Amino acid sequence: MSSSFPPTGTELTTERLVLRPWVTDEIDAVLDDGRMAHWAEDFPAEGDRVIAGFITEWTGTPGAYGHRLIVERESGLVVGSTSLLWPPTDGALEVGYGIVASRRGRGYASEAARALIGFALRMPGVHTVYADVELANPASVRVLEKAGLRRWSEDGTTARFRTEAAPGLPER
Repeated sequence: MSSSFPPTGTELTTERLVLRPWVTDEIDAVLDDGRMAHWAEDFPAEGDRVIAGFITEWTGTPGAYGHRLIVERESGLVVGSTSLLWPPTDGALEVGYGIVASRRGRGYASEAARALIGFALRMPGVHTVYADVELANPASVRVLEKAGLRRWSEDGTTARFRTEAAPGLPER
């Protein structure tokens, strides 16, 4: 699957998705239990509410990084969200993702994660992207595997996945 990354780095486009920053009206609507016409019927999910709250409390400037909505290109509907937990710690960023139930099973989470991870590994000062997932959630384990992350440890309840930038990968 191909991905294109515009010079501003604010939108990421894949074969079937656009990953774009949240706008204030969307954050407000999520936090106020509102609805917007360009959302899938079951958006937002609980994780999206958590992210909207996190965005309002964030005091830094994630800029082109941070949190994005996942938009299904065919319909134009928001079907989930994904995040890079900025800023990096010792060159490592955590990635998170969520797709609404009505769009699961289509490979959207892996497609979005793959695009965001590729973008992150080209950012100055970032050499590793990682995610933790509960072993009781095999679908999420598979998302990370399909997105190219490798399991590097687990503790019986949580698996830890990561990937690193290839040597010589150009930074943005």
